[in-house]
Amino acid sequence: MATLIASNIDLHYGAAQALRNVSVTAESGKITAVLGRNGVGKSSLLRAITGIHLPSAGDVVIDDEPLRKLPPYARARRGIGYVPQGREIFPLLTVRENLETGYAGLRTFDRTFPDFLFTLFPVLKDMLSRRGGDLSGGQQQQLAIGRALVTRPKILVLDEPTEGIQPSIIKDIGRALQFLRDELGITVLLVEQYLDFCRELADAIYVMDRGEILHSGVASDLDREDIRKHLTV
Repeated sequence: MATLIASNIDLHYGAAQALRNVSVTAESGKITAVLGRNGVGKSSLLRAITGIHLPSAGDVVIDDEPLRKLPPYARARRGIGYVPQGREIFPLLTVRENLETGYAGLRTFDRTFPDFLFTLFPVLKDMLSRRGGDLSGGQQQQLAIGRALVTRPKILVLDEPTEGIQPSIIKDIGRALQFLRDELGITVLLVEQYLDFCRELADAIYVMDRGEILHSGVASDLDREDIRKHLTV
Protein backbone atom coordinates (compact mmCIF):
# COMPACT_ATOMS: atom_id res chain seq x y z
CA MET A 1 0.00 0.00 0.00
CA ALA A 2 2.73 2.48 0.92
CA THR A 3 6.47 2.69 1.49
CA LEU A 4 7.83 4.82 4.32
CA ILE A 5 11.36 6.19 4.16
CA ALA A 6 13.03 8.00 7.05
CA SER A 7 16.32 9.37 5.75
CA ASN A 8 19.29 10.92 7.55
CA ILE A 9 17.31 11.75 10.68
CA ASP A 10 18.94 13.78 13.46
CA LEU A 11 16.84 14.43 16.55
CA HIS A 12 17.69 16.49 19.63
CA TYR A 13 16.14 16.94 23.07
CA GLY A 14 17.61 20.30 23.93
CA ALA A 15 21.38 19.94 23.76
CA ALA A 16 21.23 16.12 23.84
CA GLN A 17 21.29 14.35 20.48
CA ALA A 18 19.10 11.23 20.45
CA LEU A 19 19.43 10.25 16.77
CA ARG A 20 22.40 10.61 14.43
CA ASN A 21 21.91 10.28 10.68
CA VAL A 22 19.35 7.47 11.03
CA SER A 23 17.84 6.04 7.84
CA VAL A 24 15.14 3.35 7.82
CA THR A 25 12.89 2.08 5.02
CA ALA A 26 9.63 0.23 5.70
CA GLU A 27 8.75 -1.35 2.38
CA SER A 28 5.18 -1.58 1.17
CA GLY A 29 3.30 -4.62 2.43
CA LYS A 30 6.13 -5.86 4.65
CA ILE A 31 6.95 -5.98 8.37
CA THR A 32 10.08 -4.06 9.35
CA ALA A 33 11.46 -4.27 12.88
CA VAL A 34 13.84 -1.89 14.64
CA LEU A 35 15.66 -3.52 17.54
CA GLY A 36 18.06 -2.44 20.24
CA ARG A 37 18.55 -2.13 23.97
CA ASN A 38 16.64 0.36 26.10
CA GLY A 39 17.62 3.97 25.56
CA VAL A 40 19.28 3.63 22.15
CA GLY A 41 16.79 5.87 20.32
CA LYS A 42 14.17 3.47 18.98
CA SER A 43 11.18 5.35 20.39
CA SER A 44 12.75 8.67 19.36
CA LEU A 45 12.82 7.38 15.79
CA LEU A 46 9.09 6.63 15.92
CA ARG A 47 8.40 10.07 17.39
CA ALA A 48 10.26 11.61 14.46
CA ILE A 49 8.30 9.49 11.99
CA THR A 50 4.91 10.26 13.52
CA GLY A 51 5.68 13.96 14.01
CA ILE A 52 5.46 13.96 17.79
CA HIS A 53 9.01 15.34 17.93
CA LEU A 54 10.24 17.02 14.78
CA PRO A 55 13.77 16.06 13.68
CA SER A 56 16.48 18.67 13.46
CA ALA A 57 17.68 17.20 10.14
CA GLY A 58 16.56 14.62 7.63
CA ASP A 59 13.16 13.81 6.18
CA VAL A 60 10.25 11.36 6.38
CA VAL A 61 8.57 10.42 3.11
CA ILE A 62 5.57 8.27 2.21
CA ASP A 63 5.48 7.33 -1.46
CA ASP A 64 7.54 10.38 -2.45
CA GLU A 65 5.50 12.82 -0.32
CA PRO A 66 7.70 14.62 2.26
CA LEU A 67 6.17 14.73 5.75
CA ARG A 68 8.91 16.35 7.81
CA LYS A 69 7.06 19.60 8.55
CA LEU A 70 3.62 18.05 9.04
CA PRO A 71 2.10 17.74 12.55
CA PRO A 72 1.00 14.31 13.84
CA TYR A 73 -2.67 14.69 12.86
CA ALA A 74 -1.70 15.50 9.28
CA ARG A 75 0.56 12.45 9.13
CA ALA A 76 -2.30 10.32 10.43
CA ARG A 77 -4.43 11.60 7.55
CA ARG A 78 -1.62 10.58 5.18
CA GLY A 79 -1.96 7.02 6.44
CA ILE A 80 0.24 6.58 9.52
CA GLY A 81 -1.44 4.71 12.36
CA TYR A 82 0.48 4.85 15.65
CA VAL A 83 0.42 2.48 18.62
CA PRO A 84 2.50 4.17 21.36
CA GLN A 85 4.60 2.49 24.00
CA GLY A 86 2.52 2.04 27.13
CA ARG A 87 -0.66 1.88 25.02
CA GLU A 88 -2.03 5.27 26.21
CA ILE A 89 -5.67 4.26 26.04
CA PHE A 90 -8.27 6.40 27.84
CA PRO A 91 -8.98 4.47 31.07
CA LEU A 92 -12.30 6.17 31.88
CA LEU A 93 -13.75 5.78 28.37
CA THR A 94 -15.40 2.56 27.27
CA VAL A 95 -13.74 0.27 24.75
CA ARG A 96 -16.20 1.54 22.12
CA GLU A 97 -15.40 5.17 22.95
CA ASN A 98 -11.65 4.45 22.84
CA LEU A 99 -12.03 2.92 19.38
CA GLU A 100 -14.16 5.85 18.23
CA THR A 101 -11.37 8.29 19.03
CA GLY A 102 -9.81 6.90 15.86
CA TYR A 103 -12.61 8.59 13.89
CA ALA A 104 -11.12 12.06 14.40
CA GLY A 105 -9.28 12.22 11.09
CA LEU A 106 -11.87 10.33 9.03
CA ARG A 107 -14.62 11.56 6.78
CA THR A 108 -18.10 11.06 8.17
CA PHE A 109 -18.98 8.11 5.92
CA ASP A 110 -15.75 6.31 6.90
CA ARG A 111 -16.53 6.43 10.61
CA THR A 112 -17.19 2.75 11.12
CA PHE A 113 -15.15 -0.06 12.63
CA PRO A 114 -13.27 -2.12 10.01
CA ASP A 115 -14.92 -5.45 9.26
CA PHE A 116 -11.83 -7.40 10.29
CA LEU A 117 -11.30 -5.64 13.64
CA PHE A 118 -13.31 -7.99 15.82
CA THR A 119 -12.10 -11.02 13.91
CA LEU A 120 -8.54 -10.10 14.87
CA PHE A 121 -9.44 -9.13 18.45
CA PRO A 122 -12.76 -10.74 19.44
CA VAL A 123 -12.28 -9.76 23.08
CA LEU A 124 -12.85 -6.12 22.12
CA LYS A 125 -16.32 -6.93 20.78
CA ASP A 126 -17.16 -8.71 24.02
CA MET A 127 -16.02 -5.71 26.08
CA LEU A 128 -17.34 -2.74 24.10
CA SER A 129 -19.19 -1.37 27.12
CA ARG A 130 -16.34 -1.93 29.60
CA ARG A 131 -14.05 0.92 30.61
CA GLY A 132 -10.60 0.79 29.09
CA GLY A 133 -8.98 0.91 32.51
CA ASP A 134 -10.73 -2.31 33.50
CA LEU A 135 -8.99 -4.33 30.80
CA SER A 136 -5.84 -6.34 31.37
CA GLY A 137 -2.56 -5.08 29.96
CA GLY A 138 -2.78 -7.43 27.01
CA GLN A 139 -6.37 -6.44 26.28
CA GLN A 140 -5.40 -2.77 26.45
CA GLN A 141 -2.66 -3.44 23.91
CA GLN A 142 -5.20 -5.02 21.58
CA LEU A 143 -7.41 -1.98 22.13
CA ALA A 144 -4.54 0.38 21.26
CA ILE A 145 -3.86 -1.53 18.05
CA GLY A 146 -7.57 -1.60 17.26
CA ARG A 147 -7.82 2.17 17.75
CA ALA A 148 -4.98 2.65 15.24
CA LEU A 149 -6.68 0.32 12.76
CA VAL A 150 -9.90 2.35 12.95
CA THR A 151 -7.95 5.19 11.28
CA ARG A 152 -7.58 2.99 8.14
CA PRO A 153 -3.76 3.22 8.09
CA LYS A 154 -1.54 2.45 5.15
CA ILE A 155 1.38 2.17 7.56
CA LEU A 156 1.02 0.81 11.09
CA VAL A 157 3.75 1.98 13.49
CA LEU A 158 4.04 0.14 16.82
CA ASP A 159 6.30 0.89 19.78
CA GLU A 160 7.10 -2.23 21.85
CA PRO A 161 3.77 -4.03 21.26
CA THR A 162 4.84 -7.09 23.32
CA GLU A 163 6.05 -5.16 26.38
CA GLY A 164 4.52 -6.59 29.56
CA ILE A 165 2.11 -8.82 27.61
CA GLN A 166 1.31 -12.45 28.39
CA PRO A 167 2.49 -15.03 25.83
CA SER A 168 -0.98 -15.96 24.56
CA ILE A 169 -1.77 -12.36 23.60
CA ILE A 170 1.68 -11.90 22.06
CA LYS A 171 0.73 -14.76 19.71
CA ASP A 172 -2.59 -13.07 18.95
CA ILE A 173 -0.80 -9.82 18.14
CA GLY A 174 1.67 -11.67 15.93
CA ARG A 175 -1.15 -13.33 14.00
CA ALA A 176 -2.90 -9.97 13.62
CA LEU A 177 0.22 -8.33 12.17
CA GLN A 178 0.68 -11.22 9.74
CA PHE A 179 -2.95 -10.83 8.62
CA LEU A 180 -2.54 -7.09 8.11
CA ARG A 181 0.54 -7.67 5.98
CA ASP A 182 -0.53 -10.76 4.04
CA GLU A 183 -4.23 -10.10 3.53
CA LEU A 184 -4.51 -6.31 3.54
CA GLY A 185 -1.06 -5.27 2.34
CA ILE A 186 -0.54 -2.88 5.25
CA THR A 187 3.05 -1.80 5.85
CA VAL A 188 4.15 -2.47 9.44
CA LEU A 189 7.02 -0.76 11.25
CA LEU A 190 7.63 -1.90 14.80
CA VAL A 191 10.14 -1.22 17.55
CA GLU A 192 10.86 -4.32 19.61
CA GLN A 193 13.21 -6.04 22.03
CA TYR A 194 11.62 -9.50 21.82
CA LEU A 195 13.93 -11.25 19.36
CA ASP A 196 11.84 -14.37 18.77
CA PHE A 197 8.80 -12.26 17.91
CA CYS A 198 10.78 -10.34 15.29
CA ARG A 199 12.52 -13.42 13.93
CA GLU A 200 9.15 -15.03 13.22
CA LEU A 201 7.43 -11.97 11.77
CA ALA A 202 9.84 -9.50 10.27
CA ASP A 203 10.77 -9.30 6.61
CA ALA A 204 13.56 -6.83 7.41
CA ILE A 205 15.36 -5.68 10.56
CA TYR A 206 17.41 -2.71 11.69
CA VAL A 207 19.61 -2.76 14.78
CA MET A 208 20.22 0.47 16.70
CA ASP A 209 22.77 1.46 19.30
CA ARG A 210 23.54 4.91 20.75
CA GLY A 211 21.22 6.71 18.35
CA GLU A 212 22.62 5.15 15.18
CA ILE A 213 21.78 2.28 12.84
CA LEU A 214 24.46 -0.39 13.18
CA HIS A 215 22.98 -3.04 10.91
CA SER A 216 20.19 -3.64 8.42
CA GLY A 217 19.24 -6.97 6.92
CA VAL A 218 16.86 -9.92 7.12
CA ALA A 219 15.36 -11.44 10.26
CA SER A 220 17.67 -14.46 10.16
CA ASP A 221 20.55 -12.07 10.92
CA LEU A 222 19.28 -12.08 14.52
CA ASP A 223 20.98 -15.46 14.90
CA ARG A 224 24.39 -13.94 14.21
CA GLU A 225 26.59 -13.49 17.27
CA ASP A 226 27.91 -10.11 16.11
CA ILE A 227 24.31 -8.85 15.85
CA ARG A 228 23.02 -10.40 19.07
CA LYS A 229 25.73 -8.74 21.15
CA HIS A 230 24.03 -5.38 20.46
CA LEU A 231 20.66 -6.70 21.63
CA THR A 232 21.49 -8.35 24.95
CA VAL A 233 22.12 -6.62 28.25
